[in-house]
Order: sequence, then structure tokens, then C-alpha cells
Amino acid sequence: MCFIALSVSVLILQILNHSFFSKRGFFNMASQNKKVTFNDIAKYTNFSKTTISRYFNNPNSLTLKNQEIIAKALVDLNYQENKLAKVLANGKSEFVGILLPNLFLHYYSEMLNQLLATYEKFGYKFIVFAGAGSNETEHKYLQELLSYKIEGLIVLSHNISSKELASYNIPVVAIEREDKYINSINTDNYMGAVQATSLLAKNNCDILIHINSHVPDEIPSYNRIKGFIDICEEHHIKHKLFLEDLGDTYDETRAHIKKIFNIIQKSYPGMRKGIFMANDTHANILINILMCEYGKFTDEYKVVGFDNSPIASEAIIPITTVGQQIDKIAYEAMNLLASQMNELKKRDPHPKKDIIHKKITPVLIKRDTCT
Repeated sequence: MCFIALSVSVLILQILNHSFFSKRGFFNMASQNKKVTFNDIAKYTNFSKTTISRYFNNPNSLTLKNQEIIAKALVDLNYQENKLAKVLANGKSEFVGILLPNLFLHYYSEMLNQLLATYEKFGYKFIVFAGAGSNETEHKYLQELLSYKIEGLIVLSHNISSKELASYNIPVVAIEREDKYINSINTDNYMGAVQATSLLAKNNCDILIHINSHVPDEIPSYNRIKGFIDICEEHHIKHKLFLEDLGDTYDETRAHIKKIFNIIQKSYPGMRKGIFMANDTHANILINILMCEYGKFTDEYKVVGFDNSPIASEAIIPITTVGQQIDKIAYEAMNLLASQMNELKKRDPHPKKDIIHKKITPVLIKRDTCT
């Protein structure tokens, strides 16, 4: 379980304990700093307490003019909202759940960074679970999130089907996973693969190689494999696919990639090899293997990664990569989710029934491993 999920959970429990299981402590806290109450706001604005309550719990039930009057009063009175009381009153937690498969791949850690950064724009807080090794574990994570009354969910992990996720009747947005029954924001993986493969071909490689996992065709990233094959076959380029489980830790993944590297070395001696890796983490591991083998980045290899995660620019040899525009994907995912969540807060909500699948155009970024 990701530490972020644990820390948020502990924080919530501490607040609950101090506020409700220790009434004396709760009232002592309130007496030390006089709080502005709904009654104070009502007197200041000449509205009823009911109207003030509606402003916080169902603002769309008020006219825009009255919303502006109350909003100004909150500033004038230096009102500090009791978030916990609001959650208990209307059941809206302002929490969004995030499910990640791991934080080993730099793509997922950077996506998490970018999602967390959307707080400034959208005001939603996050509870994060990462590293679900099994379907059973991920279901436990999901039930934990639902118990905290999350208002929406962003899912990058693969264990729970989109059909099941849709059945929970909360807004869900998928990123780079099976998404038949839920909204999603994905990179145009096919275009990215075409960009990477075409660049390798232009570098006069004698054989092009793609190293990836066995990706089901309903997963968006499968199109990296398809794009690679289509370009090679269309232009009659000699090519080879290595598709296998590459592991979930650095040691496992390095061992698998080293094994594949040894096969490549024996199979294609003296040939210039263009390697399209499934992500930047794997590309960096391959480059480290090459550096150990040759003591330098040899011209016998050209390497292109995928993602443009921080490791691509930070690697000992900066990696040419297909940039996923992770910041834009995170923003679009949260924007789509927020629009759904905010619609449900209206007095007369009309949630969209059509499923939205949006693709973000990738950007080829040339660095030292393939120009």
C-alpha cells in the first residue's frame, strides 16, 4: 500500500477521534479560537441560516447575486470552513481516489506527481493506493476508498474491469488501461509507436527490435506494439518482437532485459540494432547494460523509449523518447472527473451518459540515444 494512502487514512482517523470520541477536546479547540458560525453569517447578510446552509451544501439553489453576497461576507468575516462538519452534513468528502499498479515505473510516479498538482486548480484531495499485486488486494483498496466516501476515482491499475468500476456509480476516469465502460484519457500510443519506429528506421538500422510485455489488445498501450509492426511490415523492414513479463522490480526487470540483450548480441552480431523500448525505465536499464558491456554508448545500438518521464532526461545518456505529455494527461483526466463530480452536486444533476475516450497527441523528443 502506498504511504500516501496510509498517511491520509491516519490523518482522517485522528481528526475523527479528536472531534467526536473526545468531545471535551473538540469544544476546547473551538473555545480557543472563536469560530464564525452560520448564525454570524446570517446576521451579517440578513439571510436565514437555511439560506447560508444552502450556499455551502447546494449553492446552485441560490441566485448568483445571493451567492456573491454570501461569498463576500465570508471574506469580511474571515470565515474558515469546517471541512469535516461539511462532509458529515452532506456526504461530500472532496476526496478523489487513485489506484496505481506500482511506483517502480517512472511513468506512474510522474503521473501521480502531476495528478497531485491539480489540487491548486480543482480543490480535490487524494487518497492513493499503489502496488496492488492481485485482484483481491486491489478490491480491498477499492473498498477502502469507497468507505471514505470518495467522490471520484482515477484508475491506472488493471485488475478490476471497467465494467465493474462503472457499477459503483461514482465518476471514474481511466488512464492507459482497459476502458470500455468508463471515461478515459490516453496517449495516442499508435502514433507514438509510428514516431519511434520511423526514427529508428531513418538511422539506418539493420534490424528494428521492440521489447515489451504481453499486452492485451484492449489495453491502449497495445497500440505501441501494433504501430511498430505496421511500420516495419509496410516498409519491409527486418524486425523482431520480444514480448514477455519483464517483472515489477528493478532487479527482476534488469534480469529479463539482460537476458534479451544477450540473445540480441548473439543473434545480430555486427548489425546496427534499433531498439524501441516500451517505456523510459526499461530504456534506461538497457542503456546501463550497454554501458557495462562496452564502456560507452556504442553506435551499434540506437534506443528510443516511451513516456518522457524524468529518467529520460536524467539518464547517464539522455534518452530519445516519445513524450506522453504526462502533465496534460493528468490535467485532462482531473478536468473530466471534476466536471462529472460537480454535475452531481447540482440541485438537478444531468450526468452525461456518453462515454468519453480522449487521446492526447505524443511528442517525439530527440536526445543522445537516437537522433
